[in-house]
Amino acid sequence: MALIHCGIVLVAASASLASSHPSDIAIHRELHGTAPAQYTAAQTEFYLTAEEIAYIRPGFNITVNGVVIGTDRKPVVDISFTDGAGQALDRAGVQTPGTLAMSFILAWYDPAGRYYTDYYTRVQTSPITNVSANQATTASGTWEDIAIGRAKFHFTTALPASYDVTKTHTLGIYGARTINLTDPIVVSKLYVSDVEYDFRPDGKAVTDTWNKMPNAACNRCHDPLAAHGTTGRQDVKLCMLCHNPQTIDPDTGNPVDGKIFIHKLHMGSSLPSVKAGGKYQIIGFNQTVADYSTVVFPQDVRNCTTCHPASSPQGFNWYTFPSRAACGSCHDDINWTTGANHVAGPEADDSACASCHPPQGNSEWDVGVQNAHVVPTKSVQVQGFKIQYTNITNAGPGQKPIVTFKLTNNKGTPVDPTKITRVSFQFGGPTTDYTTRVSENLTAANVKASGDSWIYTCATATIPATATGTWVLSGEIYNTVTLKPAPRLGPATVRDAGQNQFLYFGVTDKQAVKRRTIADTNKCFVCHDDFTTFHSGSRKMVEFCVICHNPTTQDNQTPPDSWHLKYMIHKIHSGENLTMDYSIGNGNSYWDIRYPGDRRDCLACHAAVASGAQQTYELPVPDTALPTLSTRNPYIQVMQPTTAACLSCHDTKAAAAHAALNTATFGEACVICHGVGTEFAVSKVHAR
Repeated sequence: MALIHCGIVLVAASASLASSHPSDIAIHRELHGTAPAQYTAAQTEFYLTAEEIAYIRPGFNITVNGVVIGTDRKPVVDISFTDGAGQALDRAGVQTPGTLAMSFILAWYDPAGRYYTDYYTRVQTSPITNVSANQATTASGTWEDIAIGRAKFHFTTALPASYDVTKTHTLGIYGARTINLTDPIVVSKLYVSDVEYDFRPDGKAVTDTWNKMPNAACNRCHDPLAAHGTTGRQDVKLCMLCHNPQTIDPDTGNPVDGKIFIHKLHMGSSLPSVKAGGKYQIIGFNQTVADYSTVVFPQDVRNCTTCHPASSPQGFNWYTFPSRAACGSCHDDINWTTGANHVAGPEADDSACASCHPPQGNSEWDVGVQNAHVVPTKSVQVQGFKIQYTNITNAGPGQKPIVTFKLTNNKGTPVDPTKITRVSFQFGGPTTDYTTRVSENLTAANVKASGDSWIYTCATATIPATATGTWVLSGEIYNTVTLKPAPRLGPATVRDAGQNQFLYFGVTDKQAVKRRTIADTNKCFVCHDDFTTFHSGSRKMVEFCVICHNPTTQDNQTPPDSWHLKYMIHKIHSGENLTMDYSIGNGNSYWDIRYPGDRRDCLACHAAVASGAQQTYELPVPDTALPTLSTRNPYIQVMQPTTAACLSCHDTKAAAAHAALNTATFGEACVICHGVGTEFAVSKVHAR
């Protein structure tokens, strides 16, 4: 199973299925026992029996034992290959299950330019432009099998006579282990492995290496990086061996050099050239058009450390080595020849870049590289706020609550709530599943100081007379700050917002009962960094979102659609994989969203629970969960709790019919087949 991201097929981290849907396969197999602890969930999908797991011994690992370059200048690579448990694998797949396929790249590293040059290239001619271009590629060679689990690969083509034996050389290998199962349905089980081996041909110690970003930085969102599908190629360092200045797309003329290509595709719709009406495309294998013009990076693109963390040995490169290629990849409206859109004018080379653009600079948003990329909401001018609700009284049915709270900035200095732009109080309930919200903005007339606290008596916000159970108090706090100096690319004003806080209180309950935790805000921030782009940045927590985005809410279009959080978030992240457009609010469409991860990885967003307990994404849902209303849904307008979660991603007519046939007036039958421990449990059919 695959997802489409940026026009490229993505395959799960170490496994893929072919020929059949997992639920079809499960009809013919049962899961016996549990998988050995050394195997991951992605290696032992539910359709594998315990016997099959023991036979396959999942996984694929490649180890480079050494590289020898003789007088003929033809490299010979000595490698070993094992499964995930360390057992040797037969390359031909005769004595152990699964054939092994491996490809080899050999490049040398230029520490001054900080890029690779591949020894092996091909000429690609565009059928569109008839232009030919060089592209880095893999090496040809022959195999010499030494023993089960060990072989030598002999390169066919010799290195140039002038090759520099003192330079760092990197051998990149990407491989796949493919296992075909028949029982009675044919299933292709795939394990992939990447390895990069640094060495110097003269045998001396390697001192210069490429290490600008770790795989973990990419896999924060990509889960995992797998732009070339089932062939492997999941390590960013491996990518750089070919994605270097050598490689050009002859169809578009666009470089595929990593420092240009990766920046541009992540900028996508924010590129100046795209905003001006152009497109950013790469035409790849078999003339496949990859259009990145609609890509939206899920956080502020000025967060350079998202991909170039300080923990990486060369994480400083982005601000210490400015260049026309790197800077012009995002600022692609600059003409370096004429000087258009570049204050300093034309630049024939990179020699003067660092003299104008030092690493830091003197003030925010000057020409220093780090200062130029300061995210406005992270400016030192934004002090931050913290609110603490310490008590609530007069909060029964039909009453106007009285709230006691403390308000400080992030330094702990008390703040007068009447002196900042907004302090709001939001009351929502019941926590069994929210249906009602009442709110009020703080007014000076209704607040009074009490020691180091403040007491606010609501003037209009009233707990409904019919309210029962437990409710929650939360709210927004922010001050509007005019930035001086203003960012070069705006905005000039930002909201200095505090984190949402929560106080649960019984309206009729004697003991307050918190709402269940389903999604984890910190997991959202792995990709999004924060929620600044949503509602102007003062609604920062999933726990706050659900108060408004509850089962009863729909947008203002005709007919309206649901913005119940579980339904809305699943649909937004399914984006272009949906069969029907999902647009909410004032017609904001999310049909072109390209989720960069694997949507089957439910724990990428859902909160994990303690070992042995039901995961937050599994069935059954609590009996107190309410139906979701979607007047615009063409099949089911009142979706029961499980149906709403499933149909938010599986939005076909067939899926809706399946849900409808298994729903009675008094409840759903989903848990019978899809509950924990069943044949088609959610955790099984979402296995990766």
